Amino acid sequence: MVDTRYITAGFALLMSSSALASPELARSKNCVACHHVERKMIGPAYKAVAERYAKDEAAVTKLSEKVVKGGGGSWGETPMPAQASVTPAEAETLVKWILSLQ
Repeated sequence: MVDTRYITAGFALLMSSSALASPELARSKNCVACHHVERKMIGPAYKAVAERYAKDEAAVTKLSEKVVKGGGGSWGETPMPAQASVTPAEAETLVKWILSLQ
């Protein structure tokens, strides 16, 4: 007989580890080539993004789409190119992590 408490605990651990892995995910997807947590580089600092979108209930959806499809005009003239190597689920994980940095 399988004790479901262990399955539940294991699932919770896997879910929480994806949130903790977001800095590593950002590095693995090369987001850090243009972004930094605290300072502006080519793109805005992650903390500046978190601050700007703190009260926007649609931020996760809006920013996740922008990560995957690219966009421009929100932070100046330099557009963010589409990130074809980032899945929608990975984009959502990254955006949730970024928004947690405020």
